[in-house]
Amino acid sequence: MKKFIYILLLIILLNPIIIFAEEKNDDSQLLKNAKAGLLIEESTGEIIFEKEKDKQLAVASMTKMIAQIIILENIEKKNIKWSDIVTVSKNAADMGGSQIYLAPNEKMTVKDLFKGISMASANDATVAMAEYISGSEEKFVKLMNKKAKELGLKNTVFKNSTGLDTEGHISSAYDMAVIARALLSHKEILNFSSVYEDYLRVDTPNKFWLVNTNKLVRTYSGADGLKTGHTDNAGYCLAVTAKKDNMRLIAIVLGEETAAVRNKEASELLDYGFNNKELKIIKEKNNVIKKIKLENATRKEIKIYPKNSITVLNDKGINKSKYKTKVRLNKIKLPLNKNDKVGKMIVYENKKIIKEEDLITKDKVEKLTFLKLFIKNLKNIPKGIIKN
Repeated sequence: MKKFIYILLLIILLNPIIIFAEEKNDDSQLLKNAKAGLLIEESTGEIIFEKEKDKQLAVASMTKMIAQIIILENIEKKNIKWSDIVTVSKNAADMGGSQIYLAPNEKMTVKDLFKGISMASANDATVAMAEYISGSEEKFVKLMNKKAKELGLKNTVFKNSTGLDTEGHISSAYDMAVIARALLSHKEILNFSSVYEDYLRVDTPNKFWLVNTNKLVRTYSGADGLKTGHTDNAGYCLAVTAKKDNMRLIAIVLGEETAAVRNKEASELLDYGFNNKELKIIKEKNNVIKKIKLENATRKEIKIYPKNSITVLNDKGINKSKYKTKVRLNKIKLPLNKNDKVGKMIVYENKKIIKEEDLITKDKVEKLTFLKLFIKNLKNIPKGIIKN
């Protein structure tokens, strides 16, 4: 009898472990209600889970991610500034759906309009920025479709800048993931998308309270973006990103029936990724890979860095063999500009190439002119040697 009780207790104690081990890798319950979805790791772009990833669907305000990319690119190129004042047109002010209730001829900074797009998914703010950058929403939409082509998207066509239901305005879970990843390459986006609440028109009688439409930035540990969407045709959609330890995941959920189900299934996707995957960093983007000496140049040497951090996605808890790397440099030709490609680093696992990353220099280097070279050589001559 005692032996039986002992065995029974042992089974009870071990059972939760057995259940956990099975559930850890079980993806059969993921995205049961969504029309489509995807989970990727941000630095590698590797797909962890997918459902109908290439199915063309309406994506509602997730459309605005590509508008945000274009706005941020214009900021970075100094075509526009955060402090610029935008005068709102009647066309922008008359946009329906989610909005920050802009009035015709109202003046607002680019920063506050971007805040309205990122947190409140404001259609009026999006159109105001589209008109400010391109002169009209139609011209801005052309930029959006051009950017989609540059990103290699095959299932995306934009008809407007907002994502409001329009015939032929479509994308896919995979394309949305690519756009989300491209948006995250502009680090400043997280300064807006991670904020749960803020205010507009602070020093006016019309102070406006902004609450982030992405509730997961408040309820899911590590979540700091990225974009919600909802229309009658698209259903409830979400691109959410979260970072834990050194790994950032991007989850895409399309076509849910309610916001609650959307948030639940997106959270489950993230949980699955964090429970089952881990990221190994082979080289950080700020690691100096090599120093190269130069002759007859404005710098004596340049430092070589990976263009992006070199990472590999592994199954959690599974020991992988050690990775080996090899550097292949191009022939250095002057002049060199900042971020010019100078070679590549190749990552091997068991003699098999698993990853390649461009190597760049962060230095600007020019070839010495004849005059500068003459002056340099003159300085190298010890004093007193030259005689008149």
